[in-house]
Amino acid sequence: MKKIVFLLLYMTLTLSASEINIAVAANVSYAIEELKAAFEKRHPEIKVGVTLGSSGKLTAQIMHGAPYGLFMSANMSYPKALEQKKMTLSKPQVYAKGTLAYFSLQERDFKDPLALLRSAQITRIAIANPKTAPYGKAAKEALQNAKVYTLLKPKFIYGESIAQTVSYAVTAADIGIIAKSALFGQQMQHFKEGRHWSAVDPTLYSAIDQGVVLLKYGEDQEAYRDFYTFIFSREAEAIFQKYGYITP
Repeated sequence: MKKIVFLLLYMTLTLSASEINIAVAANVSYAIEELKAAFEKRHPEIKVGVTLGSSGKLTAQIMHGAPYGLFMSANMSYPKALEQKKMTLSKPQVYAKGTLAYFSLQERDFKDPLALLRSAQITRIAIANPKTAPYGKAAKEALQNAKVYTLLKPKFIYGESIAQTVSYAVTAADIGIIAKSALFGQQMQHFKEGRHWSAVDPTLYSAIDQGVVLLKYGEDQEAYRDFYTFIFSREAEAIFQKYGYITP
């Protein structure tokens, strides 16, 4: 009898469980596991599948029918483009504001980061592709406003996403311009501000408003709305702040 009751309970839980697939900008990869864990603790009946990538490439996938019900972009322009195509269920909303940092695997003098970038000791600078990655666009804007972009351009190694740019900064470049959030991930926490990294002057680039939007693919699943609501909760806000984001 106990076995039958257990089997019926298991079947009920299985039938009531749901799985959602969300598209997430690469810069959020350092925070998304903690966000998932917190959400699934609140909603044990829902499992969250995540696809990471540059916002531009994820947007292209969505436009070609990729099965995502929610999109967490690295800026607002891509969710707005999807809204214009009538592929969304909600208005794009800012869930966090991203910031930039200079990062070096080796210890360096970051008292004057721009002078450091210009110096002969820096021959390769990792930067996200400005055409597909909002953090790359922000990095380009910062360097242009600092009047050093043209001078430094021959040193650039481009990553297709901010996650790939972090990888290049660690393996193939002398320094990288990365999402500050990356420095709070488990593998990067031991690097010290002022010795391995320094924040990019926020007055040099426009605020990186990161936008989230519900997509029509998930219109029949309430679980997507649950995750969307969670993104704006105080618990999620605290997680974003932990990873170096500014919350709206």
